[in-house]
Amino acid sequence: MADPGLTRARQVAVAPRPERNWALFLDLDGTLLDIAARPDAVVVPHDLAADLEAASRILGGALAIVSGRQLGDLDRLLAPLRLPSAGEHGAIIRLPDGLHDQTAVRVPLAWVEALKELETLCPGVLVEVKSHNVVAHYRNAPAYEARVRRLVCELASHNLGFEVLEAKMAFEIRPRSVSKGRAVDCLMAVDPFCGRVPVFVGDDVTDRDGFAAALARGGLALDVAEVFAGRPKEVRAWLKRFAEI
Repeated sequence: MADPGLTRARQVAVAPRPERNWALFLDLDGTLLDIAARPDAVVVPHDLAADLEAASRILGGALAIVSGRQLGDLDRLLAPLRLPSAGEHGAIIRLPDGLHDQTAVRVPLAWVEALKELETLCPGVLVEVKSHNVVAHYRNAPAYEARVRRLVCELASHNLGFEVLEAKMAFEIRPRSVSKGRAVDCLMAVDPFCGRVPVFVGDDVTDRDGFAAALARGGLALDVAEVFAGRPKEVRAWLKRFAEI
């Protein structure tokens, strides 16, 4: 059965004209930034931070980054900006006042150690350890996809409070209570997001919860593949249009 969030998103064939009353939620990798072979190898366009700052100003501060990355990574990549942000798919949310809303659930250390051992046994597999989640990337070792899948699914099966997400050339174990939809709901409850029309822009399976949360509030879900031809550079060009409002 097709995911309703994605189905609704695909009905938007052309990127809509930015509106001043929006609350804008943006994924990072695959949406604003091109996917790289390794998470630390992404290239950040020199004008991206300035364009985000301009759009945030037009929206009265109602612009947030909602990413699978940790908050520290987001701040480093988008420096000097420190926007309202959700890291690790909503496990930790930085509110507009700088306070954090954070889940207490974390992936067990034993699982991390098991995946780290797989990293040693399977050259090219990269294990990214976050504060709440853990990701096994196989982009540089596609032959090991089945082996990586088998291990992450086996680990997650030991605790029903966790789930496996299949992303682009990666598998991530995260708490079931965490999602990008949680980030949208949390931020939409506070100023300056409260009362605005939520617009979520994303490219991956992890963004579906964000799509659904925006649509449930009467907003828009913009799938990068369907609205921006799958190209982050088109999303960045659209972002510049906010300065025209």
